[in-house]
Amino acid sequence: MFATTRRDFLWQSGGGLGGIALAAMLGRDQALGNTRRPDGGLHHAPKIKRVVQLFMAGAASHVDLFDYKPELVRRHGQPSDFGESVEAFQNGLGPWLKPVWDFKPYGQCGKMISDTVSPLGELADDIAFIHNMVGKSGLHSQATLLQTTGFTRPGFPSIGCWASYGLGTMNDNLPTFVVLPDHRGLASNGSRNWDSTFLPAQHQGAIIYPGQPNPIADLFPARNGDFVTRNSDRGAIEALTKLNREHIAQRQGDDRLEARIRSYELSARMQLAAPEALDISREPLHVLRMYGLDHNNNSWPREINVPEETDYFGRKCLVARRLLERGVRFVQIWSGNDNGFPRRNWDSHEDIERDHGPLAMGMARGTAGLIKDLKQRGLLEDTLILWSTEFGRMPSSQGGRGRDHNPFCFTNWICGGGIKGGTTHGLSDAFGYKPLDRAHPTEVYDVHATILHLLGIDHTRLTFRHNGIDRRLTDVHGHVINEILA
Repeated sequence: MFATTRRDFLWQSGGGLGGIALAAMLGRDQALGNTRRPDGGLHHAPKIKRVVQLFMAGAASHVDLFDYKPELVRRHGQPSDFGESVEAFQNGLGPWLKPVWDFKPYGQCGKMISDTVSPLGELADDIAFIHNMVGKSGLHSQATLLQTTGFTRPGFPSIGCWASYGLGTMNDNLPTFVVLPDHRGLASNGSRNWDSTFLPAQHQGAIIYPGQPNPIADLFPARNGDFVTRNSDRGAIEALTKLNREHIAQRQGDDRLEARIRSYELSARMQLAAPEALDISREPLHVLRMYGLDHNNNSWPREINVPEETDYFGRKCLVARRLLERGVRFVQIWSGNDNGFPRRNWDSHEDIERDHGPLAMGMARGTAGLIKDLKQRGLLEDTLILWSTEFGRMPSSQGGRGRDHNPFCFTNWICGGGIKGGTTHGLSDAFGYKPLDRAHPTEVYDVHATILHLLGIDHTRLTFRHNGIDRRLTDVHGHVINEILA
């Protein structure tokens, strides 16, 4: 009697695209073996189901937004003295530069927050700030990859891909990992920030451009494709099924076609689900106001002076909420692109006020709306929001009004399920130049380990064998930041 392989069994009993889909699902369950305990549960009880990563591309200035340094106010205009030799990215070691905007205390915790991100002030008691983040590079490409993939070089999966691989999907009609880029272009590294690389291809991020005429590329036939009918479409699928069956049967262990077929099946389902998820036209006025999207309405306060940026970022945040409540597990929202001048990113070498101002206000209004909306719907208790950027900016001036790169210290903040709000973990020094305790900084590995921990995953056990190495998101590093956990 001849032994029957798992793949042969699937073809004999299921066949066609259904059989391929079943094979892919079984393959996913097998991959989860490194993540799940023998009893079928996760490593420990999860606190969250969903994650939103907000990424400020170009490097947001911590000392102008969230990390108040009165010493910079006192020494404004004086020659900067770091007490050590400093290797600047550009010529950014001019006189000390005080925060461009005033800071005020917010919440019961009394957190000092800049006026340009004041909409987040009323949520200060929900947020845990990490002010002693350190990076490994002052180059945008390497530093951005470190934040998104845990490595400074290309070829490693994004954190969203790891979440998809480790936990699978929570819905059948939308992607597990969705990316909402800046509409003006991609950030440094482009799609490598959400590529699955050596993980199965179905875990890569799906790009959506809210508010664009064609928010999802190639989801529907082009206008000149009116010759496609239901019958011809069905015939094409049947022909593809036959060809795919012959192709995949000859390539044992190659999951690329399985992933491609899964993406086609998902695309078909998305033709019904995605338009509804992306349609914000039926959202009530009070919700639009929450995200800053009713700036053309006479009831909106007149102080809005950057409706363009508010609309860009607020729309993405509202769409993110709609995706999360429909079962999308991981959403990445990007602010800033890698080209163009005057700058529409956070890389403010020339003028912090000009570059950061509109972006920061738009980000703060949209993000505050997202947090409040999730909270009122009962979703914030099992959703995590991470605010991140590739590195910070120097406390000294560049050209009088700008700031140079600072990979030596910067800020991340986290809020949502399992997080102790109104707290600060790790302090920077008096100038925001380096961590106050230089021996115990917080690294991106620690943030990633904490996110996986809240998802119910031990970051040391979520692995994938690649080129003879058990790879993981946190490489050989990382500690859960227990001090910010509720």
